Amino acid sequence: MRLGKTNLEVNKNGFGALPIQRRNEADSIEILTAAYDAGIDFYDTARFYTDSEQKLGKAFEDVRENIYIASKTGMETVEEFWNDLETSLKELRTDYLDLYQFHNISFCPKAEDDLYKAMLEAKEQGLIRHIGITTHKITIANEALDSGLYETLQYPFSYLSGDEELKLIDRCKNLDVGFIAMKAMGGGLIKNSKASFAYINQFDNVLPIWGIQKLTELNEFLSYDESTILDDELKSAIENDKKELGDNFCRGCGYCMPCPEEINISLCARMSLWIRRFPTEPNMDERTQDIMRKTLDCVECYECVDKCPYELDIPNLLKENYEDYQNVLTGKTRV
Repeated sequence: MRLGKTNLEVNKNGFGALPIQRRNEADSIEILTAAYDAGIDFYDTARFYTDSEQKLGKAFEDVRENIYIASKTGMETVEEFWNDLETSLKELRTDYLDLYQFHNISFCPKAEDDLYKAMLEAKEQGLIRHIGITTHKITIANEALDSGLYETLQYPFSYLSGDEELKLIDRCKNLDVGFIAMKAMGGGLIKNSKASFAYINQFDNVLPIWGIQKLTELNEFLSYDESTILDDELKSAIENDKKELGDNFCRGCGYCMPCPEEINISLCARMSLWIRRFPTEPNMDERTQDIMRKTLDCVECYECVDKCPYELDIPNLLKENYEDYQNVLTGKTRV
C-alpha cells in the first residue's frame, strides 16, 4: 500500500516494535529477521520503548536500505528533541529515519512552534525523510490534519473503534495523509487476529502495525492476505466482541499513569475483561490479588481522568473491576 503523501510503498503488515522490549536480544532479532524474510518492510519503534531501537539496529544494520524505519520522540523542548533524535539514530545504527513522529505529546506542534521548526530542520538536514504525529486524542488528531504539516497520523484503530475514528480515516484519505493504526488488537483485548486483519484490510489507506513479541503471533498475521475477507462468520465474531466490551473500557494505553497512590490503573481498570477473555488462573495469584487490593487506596483525585485520552471515569472503573474480581475470586461469579 501507499502510505499517503510520503509515497512510501509498504507491506500492508506493519511491525509494531514496542513488545520486543519484553524479549531478550536473541529472541527479538530472530523475530525481526523472520519478519524481514517474510517481506515486512515497515517497522515502528520509539525512543520511549527502552531497548527496542537497539534491537532493530542490530537486526537490520546490513539491510537498512531495504526497509522503512519509523521512530518517535515524546520530548517537548528543542534541546530534548535533538537529544532524542541523536540517540535514536545511534541506537538504530542508521544516519536517517524514514519517518519521525511526535509521540503523544500534550499539544499539536504548529508551524510557528520551535518544536516543529526543529523537526523541519532535521528533515532539511536529511536526518529524517518524513514527518508524522501520534496521539490518542481525537482533538489533537484533527488539529494535526487541519495544520497540513504532517505526512502521517498514527492513531488507535481496530474493529472496536467508532464513528469518530472512521471519519478520521476518511479525512486522512481525502488529505492524502498516511494513517498508521496502532492498537489494532484493541490493546490486547482482541483475541481474533483474523477478524482484526480482515476488518482493517477493508481500508486501503490504513497501515496496521501489529505489536508482535512471538514468532507464533508473527506467523498468524503472515498467514492472512488479500483473500482474507470479512465474511459472515468474522462479522459475527466482531459483533460479539463489541457487545461484550461495550464502549466504556480501558484500552491499556497507560497515559493515566503514574497514579499518586501507586495503583496499576492500566491493569486494574480492565481486570474484569481479562478474567473473562483469557484464562483466569494467572490473574488469581497472590501478586495480582495484592495489585487489585491497591485499588482500594483510590482517593478519587481524578488526575487519571484528566490524562485519559478516552475521558473514562477511571475511579468508577476501578471500583467495578475490583468488585467483579472479588466475586470471581470467592466463587460468587463464574467466568
